[in-house]
Amino acid sequence: MSLVFTETMEVIHCANCSIMFGVPTRFDKDRQNDHQSFYCPMGHVNIYKAESEAEKMRRERDIYIQRVAQRDDEIKKQRLMREVAERQAAAARGQVTKIKKRVSAGMCPHCRRTFSQLATHVKMMHPKEIKCEAAE
Repeated sequence: MSLVFTETMEVIHCANCSIMFGVPTRFDKDRQNDHQSFYCPMGHVNIYKAESEAEKMRRERDIYIQRVAQRDDEIKKQRLMREVAERQAAAARGQVTKIKKRVSAGMCPHCRRTFSQLATHVKMMHPKEIKCEAAE
């Protein structure tokens, strides 16, 4: 009885003794991908330590996904900071408007009393506040 089969073999050199031996192509590809050890005919352990192309692509993909996530987080942080600043600016504008309305109605912003001649009152009674406001 005879058996004839055809299969493509890959030639490998042992990392230890440099003997040349052949393994089926599928076996060689599997060891390159899973990094499991295999033996030469002399019994030396061999292993593919280099990254396979698929592993390299997966690693690069994961790095890019991580970078995108970091940028998304930074964008969210910046957006939140902008919204907080906008709310603070709106609150400050509201306070300024409130003070302007009070002053236009004759209320002193320093002692909260109402005067018909507010400018004269402020000059006479609050000269320090006028100097401070002028310095700003």
